Amino acid sequence: MRSDYIRRFDPEIDEGHEKLRRDIMRTIEAHGAKTISDLPDMTEGERAKWVFWNLHENLDEFRKLEPTLIGQVMCTQLTVTDGLSMASEKMSMEKRIALTCRWHVRLAYTSYQNEEAYQIGEGSVDLTVANTIPTDPPLQKNQKAYMDSDNSLYPNQLYLYGWVTEPIWNEIKNHLYSPTPNCHTDLILRDNCLFPVKAGFGFVAGPPGSIGITNLEFCVSSHSAERRSNRRTETLQR
Repeated sequence: MRSDYIRRFDPEIDEGHEKLRRDIMRTIEAHGAKTISDLPDMTEGERAKWVFWNLHENLDEFRKLEPTLIGQVMCTQLTVTDGLSMASEKMSMEKRIALTCRWHVRLAYTSYQNEEAYQIGEGSVDLTVANTIPTDPPLQKNQKAYMDSDNSLYPNQLYLYGWVTEPIWNEIKNHLYSPTPNCHTDLILRDNCLFPVKAGFGFVAGPPGSIGITNLEFCVSSHSAERRSNRRTETLQR
């Protein structure tokens, strides 16, 4: 998918890009136009279409739900390449992180002061480790990533391509490789960092129908074995 994007599109939004985006939105409109009360009965793939359509076609109202995308990291792979870079055509070392994530969308029901999270499918995260914005994938100046989807797969497959700096990678890598079962890492995309790749949002780039991302947030959660043991003891005593 990404190779097709690089070959056929550049970071600038043109008329052809917008036409393809509108075509994609029409194919998922039936799911996107559903109400929030329909989400529990929808499949993961249908919910993903709902998220993408509302971000593109109903952004102002969608923002009121404070949508946050949360990718629970299930698998991590680091690839280091030394040699001729296909992107820069120079001899260099390239470092890439591949994550497998289970994605959820968290919505805030302000009228009820409540939050709910819904699964929207699994997907891959491909991050380049670099101290300056890479040429692959092609992004805008202050953009960190874009998210795309493949509606032909079931459950709906989500793809995120972006980059992180070396200091960020050094901060999170020990947690990603932690053998402790009580520790897990989430990739969080908050609502004020998600933007439709369309005309009027020239500060983000990506394939037609994708979501531009300006911030990546990694959240590490852990519970000590002692704390878990205490909770089990308290439960047994009751």
